[in-house]
Amino acid sequence: MPILNYIQHRADCKRKQAQRAESLSSLPATYHLPLTIADKAILDTPVSLASDRVRSGEWKPIDILRSYSRRAIKSHEVTNCITESLIRDAESWLEDPSTSGINLSGPLAGIPISIKDTVNVKGHDSCIGYSKWIDKPAEVDSPMVTLLKHTGAVPFVKTNVPITLLSFESTNDVFGRTKNPHNTNYSPGGSTGGEGALLAHGGSRIGIGTDVAGSVRIPAAWSGIYALRCTTCRFPKIGNVTSMAGQEGVLAVYSPMARTLPDLIYLMKSITEIKPWEYDYTVAPIPWRWESETKPLETKRVRWGVIRDDGVVAPTPAIRRALDDTIAALKAAGDEIIELHLEEIPNMFQALRLAARLLNSDNGATFSSHFRSIFENNDAGVSQLYRIMSLPRFVKHIYSWWLRYVRRDPVLADLISDWHEFSVAEQWKMVVQRETLRKDWTDTKKKLGLDFILSPANALPSVPGGGMKYTIANCGYTFLWNIVDWAAGVVPVDHVDPVKDAVEKGSKEGRRNGVEKRAWELYDAEKMEGLPTAVQIIGGRWEEEKVLWGMERVVESLASEGKVYRGIEVEID
Repeated sequence: MPILNYIQHRADCKRKQAQRAESLSSLPATYHLPLTIADKAILDTPVSLASDRVRSGEWKPIDILRSYSRRAIKSHEVTNCITESLIRDAESWLEDPSTSGINLSGPLAGIPISIKDTVNVKGHDSCIGYSKWIDKPAEVDSPMVTLLKHTGAVPFVKTNVPITLLSFESTNDVFGRTKNPHNTNYSPGGSTGGEGALLAHGGSRIGIGTDVAGSVRIPAAWSGIYALRCTTCRFPKIGNVTSMAGQEGVLAVYSPMARTLPDLIYLMKSITEIKPWEYDYTVAPIPWRWESETKPLETKRVRWGVIRDDGVVAPTPAIRRALDDTIAALKAAGDEIIELHLEEIPNMFQALRLAARLLNSDNGATFSSHFRSIFENNDAGVSQLYRIMSLPRFVKHIYSWWLRYVRRDPVLADLISDWHEFSVAEQWKMVVQRETLRKDWTDTKKKLGLDFILSPANALPSVPGGGMKYTIANCGYTFLWNIVDWAAGVVPVDHVDPVKDAVEKGSKEGRRNGVEKRAWELYDAEKMEGLPTAVQIIGGRWEEEKVLWGMERVVESLASEGKVYRGIEVEID
């Protein structure tokens, strides 16, 4: 019975939360000591240098683990970012690295790494917020974990996600809501939101997430860190957990995240050079190609195409300022800027509409099948989505007609119309449209001679708790590059300023359609003061190294103009 299932759901959630609390509180006393100068020195040291010191014997991996763990526990107290503590396991792995597979001669020797809750670690749950999957620990490490250990990395915590993995908030009944460390009234992003919060707060320097519509890039943008969305088959993924197994319309990809850009580059390089295709058959055998991919860029005038507006939700003033500052810095560095007007590029709204249908072609049947009771809480935005998908077709037709002809909102009308469970034949037709879209973007990039595309990551700096109820469709800036399958990265630029970024009095911006209106209604520069602002750098398919170079170019150009992003500093207690 649904009510009995719900009672069991509540009991299991409470028990899991108690287990998590006990797993952290019962750690040896050393993990609960105040942060010292030595801890700060370890936490502030770039990954490449810290691993050098481990390999030379100057630093002990156990000391690094303890420093990271002390800060991670504090990060969790602030943001509720951790789902599973692997710290005791990590201690035992370091006691006997030859047995555990930790390679202390590897490029990431002794470096703690945080991982999204989806990643399977032997002996630990990967319930991703579904109470139905509590007490079902993984029987073996996923290839991702084995690979990380072979680089010398030490997985030490798993981090929170939204229920269904389809939201830019990270909340679920099992683990609760993860908060943005810059402003705890706001979301750190999703679906890899726990990683974003932990990295931003300094509880980890490197992490692993997934991205199907922006799920590493939005946490990077909203939490003020760095992330790279990899091309499909560039990064290992098998053997882990998902809410939508078998979904191939818009493939999710595992991707790296980091507190700093040098750490992000070093993490991607370390994983690529260990030959991930030998661990995961889905990974293409593409070696690390920094020199060959980036050297030509050093001797030419770099050409950037700029997308200022996706035609659905215009960037709010804080995000617009971040984009303008970046453009000005690149121009000052001598780069060429090409404005990409919507009428000159493939239709971004139609891409959003197609991507949403491909991703949810089963009408939500798979992600909803993991709930044990109709009374369980779903994500606020996904609930709205599922409610619309579940309406009878004739009701959706009437509603769409009303939106189009009475409300004069063709954008919202087109998003809702003809959204239902698609047959195999209909799915195939949409795949044809997807491939046409990929060709159109490839042709456009080639025709214009673009090295990179620059755009917002999202129109907003974040959303308040529950805000995805109103902004579930505000994802076009990132979702596009998932369906096109291009590499894309995010760089933080600045923070929201209540004066510079206020909406001008009498402004009529943000009212073109229902999606934009609801997003802009959540924007408040005073309440959002201090939240990070960011931009997105896009390259082509298989151009991860090139995108990382482009991210470097943006950071260095901004720095030359006196604009250096400052994240949350690790402070001594």
